[in-house]
Amino acid sequence: MSRVLIVDAERRPLMPCTPARARLLLKAGKAAILRRFPFVLILREARPEAVVEPLRVKLDPGSKTSGIAVLQEQSGEVMWAAELTHRSPQIREALAKRRAVRRSRRSRHTRYRAARFANRRRPKGWLAPSLESRVLHLLTWVKRLSRWCPVGALSLELVRFDLALLQNPSIEGVEYQRGTLCGTEVRQYLLAKWQHRCTYCQASEVPLEIDHVSPRSKGGSHRIANLVIACRPCNQAKGDHPLESFLANRPDVLARVQAQRRAPLRDAAAVNSTRWQLYERLKALDLPVETGSGGLTKWNRQSRNLPKTHWIDAACTGRSTPERLQIRHVRPWLIQAQGRQARRMVNVDKWGFPRGKAKGPSCVSGFRTGDLVRAVVTKGKKIGTYVGRVAIKSDGYFKLTGRPFGMVEGIHARYCRPVHRNDGYAYAQGEAALPPQA
Repeated sequence: MSRVLIVDAERRPLMPCTPARARLLLKAGKAAILRRFPFVLILREARPEAVVEPLRVKLDPGSKTSGIAVLQEQSGEVMWAAELTHRSPQIREALAKRRAVRRSRRSRHTRYRAARFANRRRPKGWLAPSLESRVLHLLTWVKRLSRWCPVGALSLELVRFDLALLQNPSIEGVEYQRGTLCGTEVRQYLLAKWQHRCTYCQASEVPLEIDHVSPRSKGGSHRIANLVIACRPCNQAKGDHPLESFLANRPDVLARVQAQRRAPLRDAAAVNSTRWQLYERLKALDLPVETGSGGLTKWNRQSRNLPKTHWIDAACTGRSTPERLQIRHVRPWLIQAQGRQARRMVNVDKWGFPRGKAKGPSCVSGFRTGDLVRAVVTKGKKIGTYVGRVAIKSDGYFKLTGRPFGMVEGIHARYCRPVHRNDGYAYAQGEAALPPQA
C-alpha cells in the first residue's frame, strides 16, 4: 500500500511511514488518527530532532482528472498518490441554468433595471468559474500535503504540447526542431486530437502513423495543421493523393475529417487556459517549481515501461524523474470534488449592490450534510450500527446513506458520532498499478 502520512504532536510533518509501522504506533498508543480521508496519523509527542528528507510533489493537471504524486527522488519511491476528479461540468451546467433564468426574466414585461455590465471590469488573471475550480483544487491539495509531509519542491506539467522543448535548448537553426522529443510532442498532440483513432477508418487499438494531408511531394509542409494520424493500410492507400481525391467516394468521411481538422481541442484549451495561473500561484508558495511538457511526461513513462494512469503521469512529470520509479504497491486515492454548500447568493438593493451577507452552510447539532458519521442506535425500530454519509434535517432526525444498508431515515443526532467531516471531496481507494508479483 501507499505510505501513511504522519505529523508529530506540534503538527510538524515527518517522513511517511509504512502501513505496518502505522499499525504498531496505533496499537502501542503512540499515535492517533488525525484524518481518515486521506489517512493521516499524529504522534502523541513532539519530535523536533527528527531528520526528514524533502519530498517532491508532482502534478499532472487535466481537464477532467488530475494526477498527484509524492516522490522521494533519491530512491525513486512514490510515497503517496491520488487522482483528483474535478467538478467543472457541474459548474458549467449550473452557470448555464442561471443564465437561462436571467434570460427568461428579461423577457418578462416587468420593471427594467439599467444594465451594469459597462461598469464591470474583470481583474487581471480572471478565470471562468469552471476553470478557477481546477486551479483551486490543485492548490488546496498542494497546501494540504505540505502540512502532512516534508515537501521541498514541486513539479508541474506546464504545457501539454510544446514543440520547441528539446533536450538541448542551445541548439540553433533547423536542428532546434529535430530533438529527441519533437516527434513525441507532435504525435502526442495528434493522438489526443483524433482520440487515438485512425482519421480515415476510425480504427482503434492498432499502430498509428503520422500522415500529411497535403502530400510532401506536392508541396505539403510539416505544419501541425497539415498532419493527421492514420493506420498503416489507410496511410499506404492514400499515398500522395490529395485528401479530396482520396475520399471522393466517401463524402461523409471527408466532411468529418475537414470539420475535425478545424475543431479545437476543448480539454487541451481548458488546460492551457489555467496552466500559467496555476504556475504563478504555485510559485507564491515559496517552493522551487519545476516545469515539463506532456510529451516529456509520455517519454518518461514509456521509457520506463509504466502503465498509463493519471497518477503515474504525475510521477513522470519533469526532468527530475528518477531512472527507476518504485510504484508496485502504491494504491492511489480516488478523490472527487464535490460542493461545499458555499454558494455566494445574497440579496441586492435596487441598484444591484449586495445587501446583507451570503447564507452560511446549514448545521444541526454540530453536523452538516455530507459528514461521515457512525450511528449506534440502542433502541427503537432501527437498532443497529450504521456508518455512512448524513443528510441533516432541522428536527434532528437524519438520513444516512452507506453500505451495506443503503439508505435509512429517522436516525436521531444523539446516536451519531463524527468520523470524517465533509471537506468538499469524496474519497475511495484505487487499485495498484502493478500486481505484487510483477
